[in-house]
Amino acid sequence: MAELATLGCYLHDWVNGDTGRRAVAETLMSIATACQEISTLVAQGPLARTLGAVHGNNVGGDVQKGLDLRANELVIKSLRNAPVACFVSEELEGPLEFQIDAPLYVAIDPLDGSSNIDTNISVGTIFSVLPSQLGRNGSDTKGTLQPGASQLAAGYAIYGPQTALVITVGKGTQIFTLDPKSGEFRLTTSNVQIAEETREFAINVSNFRHWDRHIRAYIDDCLEGEDGPRGASCNMRWIASLVAECHRILSRGGIFLYPADARSGYENGRLRLIYEANPIGWLIEQAGGGAITGHGRVLELQPTSIHQRTPLIFGSLNEVAHIEQYYSELHSIRERAPLFSQRGLFRA
Repeated sequence: MAELATLGCYLHDWVNGDTGRRAVAETLMSIATACQEISTLVAQGPLARTLGAVHGNNVGGDVQKGLDLRANELVIKSLRNAPVACFVSEELEGPLEFQIDAPLYVAIDPLDGSSNIDTNISVGTIFSVLPSQLGRNGSDTKGTLQPGASQLAAGYAIYGPQTALVITVGKGTQIFTLDPKSGEFRLTTSNVQIAEETREFAINVSNFRHWDRHIRAYIDDCLEGEDGPRGASCNMRWIASLVAECHRILSRGGIFLYPADARSGYENGRLRLIYEANPIGWLIEQAGGGAITGHGRVLELQPTSIHQRTPLIFGSLNEVAHIEQYYSELHSIRERAPLFSQRGLFRA
């Protein structure tokens, strides 16, 4: 059996002597090193007691645990010698400068899903590599406010039963699995393709009453199954870990929805645009899927702040297009036969 290619070999072949690509490859290798170290920390679980302790809240108001801070430190350590001008993180209020004249900038969520760490659910690291626009102007934050379409590389690591690193450099989506014997990431799935059709959706249905009429109508129709307008039964999944949701969709198709809703603080969505939605969106598109906000392609959204939030819907291409129709046709749940109306559930 032929040995699986390592991440280093894959990137070497992709670089093919190109100087710009070499900088991206060096940065990805640095991120991979940090992810290996984070994987070791996550695997300790309750044995590393202080890592699960709450340290307060980050700049966006989310609970910040010891593991969040330690993961952030490991990424910073790995990137200091990479060709990176600055670094934006969920755990930092503003950009952190490295080498101002370097060609790249990295945006990252060092430990996505850390609120689930105590329940042994898969968590991860999400990252985006973009061209630096800082130059000699120093820490002008406008240089970090680039749309997802500007990304040069993106990916995530998922720390679960296996540690996997999922990346794209604009040539498809590749999955590398960490070999615990050699300590190397090896290519286990190349050019992932998401099934265009699906009957599986992921959303937190407990928020049904807060959604707009478009999302409520879509979920209402999904849950009506064979008796509804879709004429087929659907399965629902909800892990509340973005990397785990994305990994499932890459593996077997489906759709994920985290829409804006009427709750305070959720009006503009909840996921971070620059270092969560954009990298996930590009990975999904490179695997043949779609990623939208409900009002357009997520990668075309122009950021206005480093920690900007956004709605995010991604997954199987035809299902994403189907949801876009719900928005364009202005569905109203009051004009439709509500799900379980005889029992009074999910009523407007």
